[in-house]
Amino acid sequence: MEERSDEKLIADYLRGDEGALEVLIKRYLKPIYSFSFRFVGNKQEAEDATQDVFVKVWRNLKKFDRKKSFKTWIFHIAKNTCIDCLKKKKAIPFSDFQTSTNRNTVVDSLVDSTSLPDELFKRIDVAQILKSAMEKLSPRYSMVLFLRHNDHFTFQEIAETMGEPLYTIKSRYRRALIQLRKMLLKQ
Repeated sequence: MEERSDEKLIADYLRGDEGALEVLIKRYLKPIYSFSFRFVGNKQEAEDATQDVFVKVWRNLKKFDRKKSFKTWIFHIAKNTCIDCLKKKKAIPFSDFQTSTNRNTVVDSLVDSTSLPDELFKRIDVAQILKSAMEKLSPRYSMVLFLRHNDHFTFQEIAETMGEPLYTIKSRYRRALIQLRKMLLKQ
């Protein structure tokens, strides 16, 4: 992956370097698709939403305030695009970390394939227990946990992406951890 920062890539693109936009798209394609899929819960709609996000980025990059974070800007666009998609569909998404091929992104991120077989079986059990507990959380709690631990967002980035106050996100995160802990202790 190219080592230029997002800011440098944007500046280069605005000066006429078309390749800089391609690098930005490659850098954010998978995270935006993953985010969109978690939001809309459907492969085809996530693909459409992802495409719409990058079209919007392309159209509006000249208006982007370069004093702000590109990462939070693009995820904010993704969130709004997914909300628009759901409004058209008039469906309510449920937090589901499974992909269309029945793979679980939470489980995949927890399992270390280099482990010894007995360690691997123990981790799979823990991952299944965690998956089960995560499915019982409300979507607003699980989304904050997922963005924080899977996508490595800061609380500020989550707040900007979700369009919520920072303290609301921190509180939601804390409550989600408390609920998870209670569920896991009952196991």
